Amino acid sequence: MWHLYFVLDLASLSIPFIFSFHPKLKFYKLWKYFFPATFIMMAFFVSWDIIFTQNGFWGFNDTYLSGHRLINLPIEEWLFFICIPYACLFTIYAFKDLWPKFAFSNKLTKLVYYTLQTIFIVILLYNFDRWYTAINFAYAVVLLGLVFNYMRSALKIFFPVFLVLLIPFFIVNGFLTGSWINEQVVWYNDAENLGIRIGTVPIEDSVYALSMLLTIFVLMEKFKEKYPSKTKEITK
Repeated sequence: MWHLYFVLDLASLSIPFIFSFHPKLKFYKLWKYFFPATFIMMAFFVSWDIIFTQNGFWGFNDTYLSGHRLINLPIEEWLFFICIPYACLFTIYAFKDLWPKFAFSNKLTKLVYYTLQTIFIVILLYNFDRWYTAINFAYAVVLLGLVFNYMRSALKIFFPVFLVLLIPFFIVNGFLTGSWINEQVVWYNDAENLGIRIGTVPIEDSVYALSMLLTIFVLMEKFKEKYPSKTKEITK
């Protein structure tokens, strides 16, 4: 089973990658925005990952790994930060371009935003001594606040599509946290999180996913504004 995490990474990437070349989607044209945005996200999230791994806040089961590591992280974990965001951002832009009516209204976007911020802030205030919870929720609060105030339109499509993405997210993370296998691929020190799990997935992981994907999405949108494609410039 040493290849399980690697297989999950590639399986998550495979179909979105193939359909990136579909004539109605053409996600490959957004690679010049996706990869820089993803590498910026990784600068923070991978550093966070390395520190938490070194301090035993979470870790990895060698039974399900190839054994190759880079800066103390399994190579599969590095791939996770590319493969999973790729699949998710592909999905966000597929909805954005093909089903724009799927977006929330301004009123609903505000309601979801204020609800999330209230929940996150309350949990943060009562659990600031739990490292995964504290860093995770603090980053989400700051990120959501910035996006709501400066790029609110991004949340109108991000919120509903993220709800859809939670389904494959819990399937993949379910495997990683031991839902359908004998042991966990990724284990967590519950002293540093709320100890609340959906199946085997810590509730913090859903907030982690929200922050990771929203970071990439808003950066991509910013890059698109600053560096529009040549075809768009010509049509203007």
